[in-house]
Amino acid sequence: MTGLRYVYAVCRPFGAALQSQLTGVAGDPPRTLRHRGLVAVVSHVPEADFTEESLKERLEDLDWLAATARAHQQVIDALTAVTTPLPLRMATVFRDDSGVRVMMEEREGDFLRTLDRLDGRVEWGVKVYLEESAGQDGRGGREPAGKPASGREYLLRRRARTRAGEELWQRAEEFAGRLHGTLADRADDARLHAPQNPALSGATGRNVLNAAYLVRRDLSEEFVELVDRTKDDVPGIRVELTGPWAAYSFAGENPEEGAA
Repeated sequence: MTGLRYVYAVCRPFGAALQSQLTGVAGDPPRTLRHRGLVAVVSHVPEADFTEESLKERLEDLDWLAATARAHQQVIDALTAVTTPLPLRMATVFRDDSGVRVMMEEREGDFLRTLDRLDGRVEWGVKVYLEESAGQDGRGGREPAGKPASGREYLLRRRARTRAGEELWQRAEEFAGRLHGTLADRADDARLHAPQNPALSGATGRNVLNAAYLVRRDLSEEFVELVDRTKDDVPGIRVELTGPWAAYSFAGENPEEGAA
């Protein structure tokens, strides 16, 4: 099949087979391309979609972008089940196999050091949210029923609501800080990401903590149980755990696209 080479990840050679029905971006099954002590996982994609000019237009097409991201992630997830991949940026493409091999050779030292650091480890994501309905008075109770009887009562209620909201946010930040410290102690590494915008994430509540943790596979069950034990510690606060993922947050890679 002709076309550009789309690179999903770099890893060490592995013996396990990928899922037989696995397809990648543009429907092409991924394959391995070996160069010395590294393997690139690649598939063919149409040049019409992945040249620099084409990508500028395609990235404005949300349906195409979502489908490409899903296919990319499916391949990374399949790799994570059988080895430790170093995932590359979505839409990393090269003209041909030779271009992929040149990239691996030029970055061989960096790739090997990073793979050594990530070997046998996965990423877990933990988010903490302050629920939108977390106690109308900030303490799990309700605001007084009915309309304020006077302007003064309205101002008093508004002041109390503001103060209660500040207190609840402070408790949420303190809880998130304690949780992050506990989880970071159990992980090999941790990353704090910027809080998510609910308009983009679709999640309800205010995001207090958005963190990633690099955890050994053999300690992952213990890590998950630790998170589960904290979920009901503070009323009005929601803890979400995702993973295990390939270690995107700890890869330290931002490879340049090959010339298409």
